[in-house]
Amino acid sequence: MKKILILIVTLAVFNCKGNAQKEETTTYKVTKSKTEWKQQLTDTEYYVLRESGTEPKFSSPLNKNYKKGIYVCKGCETPLFKSEHKFDSGTGWPSFDQEIKGNVAFSKEDHIYYGQEEHCATCGGHLGHVFNDGPKNTTGMRHCINGVALKFIPSEK
Repeated sequence: MKKILILIVTLAVFNCKGNAQKEETTTYKVTKSKTEWKQQLTDTEYYVLRESGTEPKFSSPLNKNYKKGIYVCKGCETPLFKSEHKFDSGTGWPSFDQEIKGNVAFSKEDHIYYGQEEHCATCGGHLGHVFNDGPKNTTGMRHCINGVALKFIPSEK
């Protein structure tokens, strides 16, 4: 009986989940099932936006796009970045020195190599990472964004 009691207590201690172990869940204004996202997005877009993947550097035509306009989320068309804040970081991904406030959300964890993850505040789609090695004459920030996560909408002439 004593061995059973010890076993039960041991299992209870190792299986008990405290508040520190709970995953935070965020509810977004735009939510879709996995199937719905897969129907809307290409395989690469799904991989980046929904599975936090990264496109190959220098693969996005938006990397060298310097037309005037706005960059929106490919998943939900939320405006994320303005063309006036885009710069050539030389990294191979579209880079911006600032986001449209309130439309981009950031993870709480900061990774020394990958920077802080950022995602669309409306649908939760993974966009890329932000680093503090951007242009010093503006914000000093570099939002390194997967071009496949963005849709460019040119300004009207």
